Amino acid sequence: MALCLERVTARDEQLRAWVEVKPQLTQIKGPLRGSPLGAKDIFEAQGLATEYGSPIYAGHKGSADAALVAELRAQGAILLGKTQTTPFAYFDAAPTRNPHNPSHTPGGSSSGSAVAVAAGMVPFALGTQTMGSVLRPASFCGVVGFKPSFGLLPLEGVLPFAPSLDTAGLFTQTVDDMQLLWAAMGYTPSNKRHALAVPSLMPAVEPEMESAFRAMVERLSAKYVLNVVEMPARFSEVTEAAKLVASYEGARTHAERWRQHAERIGRKLADLVESGLEIPDYRYQGALAILEEVKRDMTKLFRQYPFLVTPAAPGAAPKGLEFTGDPIMNIPWTALGTPAISIPMPVSNGLPLGLQLTADRGADSALLALALDIETSLQ
Repeated sequence: MALCLERVTARDEQLRAWVEVKPQLTQIKGPLRGSPLGAKDIFEAQGLATEYGSPIYAGHKGSADAALVAELRAQGAILLGKTQTTPFAYFDAAPTRNPHNPSHTPGGSSSGSAVAVAAGMVPFALGTQTMGSVLRPASFCGVVGFKPSFGLLPLEGVLPFAPSLDTAGLFTQTVDDMQLLWAAMGYTPSNKRHALAVPSLMPAVEPEMESAFRAMVERLSAKYVLNVVEMPARFSEVTEAAKLVASYEGARTHAERWRQHAERIGRKLADLVESGLEIPDYRYQGALAILEEVKRDMTKLFRQYPFLVTPAAPGAAPKGLEFTGDPIMNIPWTALGTPAISIPMPVSNGLPLGLQLTADRGADSALLALALDIETSLQ
């Protein structure tokens, strides 16, 4: 605890990972006893700042702990405080800076949680993902970000955005730490290892990511069975379908705030609400139908190829603080509800780059076991 607070004091004036630091001490002797925890500021926390990344809610305090915060505190974790989020967990930037180069974005929307872990201010932190808000900041900040299967972790007490997509997630410095956290949360470890596959068609990535990913695939192919796999016929439609669902649901979640506060909710979010309210229901239902069809097809594919490997982001963290990066590499796995994890790849110089692994819904522990095996092989 003392070391964490020292690091907050030393670096947070520059990095701005925290909304409020106010340790919630406990005498509970659970498996996470004494482990400091950061919670993204869309998680309610009793008596602590719960401002949703927006000046509209400056000074607002939580009236109760969100379910996941309460679960972790019941295991002995110490809630150190609340971490910065982009306003209402959308694309308008938070004030947080990348710890590897403060002139670059840390990603969003779970900006503060990723940075707090990367800077050693806490061993683990909570985030959420509706598109790429855990995996992308993890890749940009050089930490491990884990988005479990949709619905596995509770979202009671978390500000919603698009309920069909919203997923709680976790940050740690290493996969080994994530595995320990996962076990402490009551999930059974898995030691199964299976064949890996790389999708035959992926979005374009930047040269440094392409080079690092190709080198990583070569290393993996020396240890695992690794194939190239053709994705289901309608997989190419998943990203646009997910964006439509997020726009439709996000607009309706935030419509009343938009009517009251207009662009004060964030210019990008205001634009989304205005356009999202124009989306007709039949297009929304059509997008949901596409996602359900591809989910069924992906379950069949995962029976033959249990794990897929891709870059976790198009490249390193972009320079500047206004653009939080493109979630295009992460959106399909959020939309399909599959577990996904970003782990740091070896980089000789420059900003961090993440490797993304995903598996079928419910295969969370097997995915973590594979990620740990890969991490160990990189050491």
